[in-house]
Amino acid sequence: MKYEKIVVKTELPGPISKKIIGIDEKFVSHSYTRDYGMVAKRGEGAFVEDPDGNVFLDFSAGIAVCSTGHCHPEIVEVIRKQSQELIHMSGTDFYYETQVMLAEKISKIVPIENSSSDNPVMSFFGNSGAEAIEAVIKIARSHTHRSRMLAFIGAFHGRTMGALSLNGSKIRHHEHFHPLVPGVVHAPYAYCKRCPYGAHYPGCKLECFDFIKKTLMTKIISPEDISCVIMEAVQGEGGYVVPPVEFVKAMRDLTREHGILLAIDEVQSGMGRTGKMFAIEHFGVKPDIMAIAKGIASGLPLSITCASREVMNWKPGAHASTFGGNPVACAAANKTIELLENGILENVNATGAYLKSKLEAMQNKYEFIGDVRGLGLMLAIEIVDNKKDFNPDAELRDRILHAAFAKGLIILGCGPNSVRFAPPLIVTKVHIDMVCEVLESVFEGLKK
Repeated sequence: MKYEKIVVKTELPGPISKKIIGIDEKFVSHSYTRDYGMVAKRGEGAFVEDPDGNVFLDFSAGIAVCSTGHCHPEIVEVIRKQSQELIHMSGTDFYYETQVMLAEKISKIVPIENSSSDNPVMSFFGNSGAEAIEAVIKIARSHTHRSRMLAFIGAFHGRTMGALSLNGSKIRHHEHFHPLVPGVVHAPYAYCKRCPYGAHYPGCKLECFDFIKKTLMTKIISPEDISCVIMEAVQGEGGYVVPPVEFVKAMRDLTREHGILLAIDEVQSGMGRTGKMFAIEHFGVKPDIMAIAKGIASGLPLSITCASREVMNWKPGAHASTFGGNPVACAAANKTIELLENGILENVNATGAYLKSKLEAMQNKYEFIGDVRGLGLMLAIEIVDNKKDFNPDAELRDRILHAAFAKGLIILGCGPNSVRFAPPLIVTKVHIDMVCEVLESVFEGLKK
């Protein structure tokens, strides 16, 4: 079926969807967060259809996962072929070509510090972003023989206990789960629109960095105890916050100075999302470790933790995963990289710039859009009471999400009060015009 436009034919959610939601309420964990009653039945490209025949334009891409769009025909074909040949063998105990090919391909595209033909990029395969972060923690401790870590306020790295200990975005993530993994210290992130030091970028003195170097590392945590600094090149769940290039470069220099590993979380920002294969490439910096997941396999569960052979020097049995690097997921990832390199990255830059210009025009028009930010097709608008006072308005943000859903647009929040736009990377300007038409209708409705 070829979808070309939004179609809302029932009250949302529709009767069949309501029945499914009722069963979910009874049998599925209530820890899942659902902003509204979207029930997906099938998807194609940038569209998703529910069981009631309503067709939605999806600008969440399954939380930035369906990088090549829903059910891309070439992805479907490689999944079909691989699943007919080999579905599972466990790459931690045996060998198979799809995993080996993917590791070789990753070594060529991931920018890792000091990697070379003699010190190649190595890959550890898992199933999710949180698993990739757990591997980051173990690699860093194993290599440095240090136990402490520096993370950032606003960060989200996952919900398993190690990843959870690094989070700094929502108290709900930590509530009732202590004690967490000890030894983590959090620093303010370089969130220039809400600088905790009252400075203004550009023109500031990078007070955010100075606090880490001159206060944290002299009074709270010794650099000699830190195994890694872990940061998102662009904070995802924290609000799609893009730090200044100078901040990222300063952190790289600081970690080198003290023999600390720099670990970059590219779970949401990687695989072409920002217009480059990895967001860190915008900053001219190479990390020691990188975590990749979400968009790597166009919807199949797969994560990769990368480091050079010198850094990933743990012994056999130190870490493993039964399902990580599944043959089918690896086949999908190999095809995903091929598609990204052959046209999709160019599309991200063109459509991302177009969407950002449209959002900026809306910012000039509406008093409650306080900021437009992001890179490529990782964009957000921050919802505030008004531009002068710039107070977060989470309630209004949530109203926008629900009103957009009622008009057939799937979008999600990020941070305390922002709306994120993370569509499939194959979206067109026509799709963006549809989004903007819905948003204009929603925003005009807020005046009434």
